[in-house]
Amino acid sequence: MKEMKEYTIPFVGLKIGQHKYDFNLDKKFFEHFEYDEFHQADIKLEVILDKKPNMLEIALSFDGLVNVSCDRTNEPFDLPVEGNYHFVVKFGQEQDDLHDELLILPHGAYQVNIQQQVYESIVLALPSKRIHPGIAEGTLKSDVLEQLEALKPKGVQQNQLEDVDPRWDNLKNLLTDK
Repeated sequence: MKEMKEYTIPFVGLKIGQHKYDFNLDKKFFEHFEYDEFHQADIKLEVILDKKPNMLEIALSFDGLVNVSCDRTNEPFDLPVEGNYHFVVKFGQEQDDLHDELLILPHGAYQVNIQQQVYESIVLALPSKRIHPGIAEGTLKSDVLEQLEALKPKGVQQNQLEDVDPRWDNLKNLLTDK
């Protein structure tokens, strides 16, 4: 994948210690990775690069909103996303990025590209189910919700689903009677 220049940090001329970088991520960043689940994105990213004599420590911290479609109703809504990610950059014979929290750059490298780590940390911070907040509050009016309500099985009460058949209790006793 082609590297995005704006996420390449040169570290050769930096003094030992912490250095801070700020980025604004939008939908174009995710389109670069062919990730099309966001309608819009507005994420603030803070990168703290801690340069040490023989390695780099990089801490990512992000906070913002992404506009996604609800998994139940397909209605778009703004989903808050936030998180942190920390990884270490060491130097070796050849580049290796197979580890989650360790990136190995070849000796003589003078810059590090963090785009892959940024992308993965944000996408993994999203919930697996994206449900519109209006569904839980009962304020969302949608044709899909009305159709789901109409197709719900009739005659089944919520408390009936919670009642457990007493025959299962006897089977549980088999495990404890040893």
